[in-house]
Amino acid sequence: MTDKKEIHTYQAEWNIYGMGISEKPDSCFRFALGSFIEDYANKIEIVQLDIDTGTFTKKAMVDHPYPSTKIMWIPDRQGTLPDLFATTGDYLRVWAVTDTAKGPCEVNLRQFLNNNKNSEYCAPLTAFDWNDADPNIIGTASIDTTCTIWDLSTGQAKTQLIAHDKEVYDIAFASRSVFGSVGAEGSVRLFDLRSLEHSTIIYETGQGTDSQKPLLRLAWNKSDPNFIATVPLDSDEVIVLDIRVPTVPVALLSAHDASINSISWAPHSECHICSAADDSMALIWDLMALPKSIDEPILVYNAPAPVNQLQWSKAHTDWVAIAYADSMQLLRV
Repeated sequence: MTDKKEIHTYQAEWNIYGMGISEKPDSCFRFALGSFIEDYANKIEIVQLDIDTGTFTKKAMVDHPYPSTKIMWIPDRQGTLPDLFATTGDYLRVWAVTDTAKGPCEVNLRQFLNNNKNSEYCAPLTAFDWNDADPNIIGTASIDTTCTIWDLSTGQAKTQLIAHDKEVYDIAFASRSVFGSVGAEGSVRLFDLRSLEHSTIIYETGQGTDSQKPLLRLAWNKSDPNFIATVPLDSDEVIVLDIRVPTVPVALLSAHDASINSISWAPHSECHICSAADDSMALIWDLMALPKSIDEPILVYNAPAPVNQLQWSKAHTDWVAIAYADSMQLLRV
């Protein structure tokens, strides 16, 4: 990860907060980058990298109310679906990207999804996940303690459930029907869309005490859905859970020196996960030796500034993207 020829850097006009990589299986890397501007008026920029020439091209820029809390492209491994990406912030928005003969893209708001019809105010959405098995399904997490499952084919909510006792900070699908969520009261909860009468708490921080720490991030291992990873707020540890053996972590990944901001499982490997943190490091871990202790990462990358976003490319699995300050870097791993 230190070979300069294998690092591509793009500098935006503002600090980058949200980041998503298109999953379409073509030769170019297409990114949606969201600004962090302390104002109502923020931006989403579409940027494309030609890996053969190593050059970035700005394809489009659109306005976005508030910073986007998450950006994600439609799951499309075959490259047959419309080119869509979604964002969360005040609401869930789905955007359509259309290539033009002149080079730039056209970006148009395709869907604006709001489940609170009785008020002009909305509870901010903290995160969302797009269902790999059914691209018509998106799940959102909100500070109002709810998770909402949306059907994009109808533009309506399939269900909204009170998922936690406090704010919900992240949501992740394991399959078409099963998803998990984490939140401010420090629990990892599992749900099944076929039976929403109850949820299963598989882990709680500070179990049996009053010192429960909020859980900020959640990532499901899609290659082996028995494993799920989570990160407490202001923590330098990644907690890896085996849902077959709940309540006790199967691994604690501790090599960062500051708060972890993002985690991403390798899309092509069941035993690799990457973490990124305020210590300006991105670390790749190999969990093959579990249940033995995992003490050191196998790869370490030092960024020029604290890393706030991390994505492992699903279309080009040798590449990981990170974002720090006003820059995005694509790293060959």
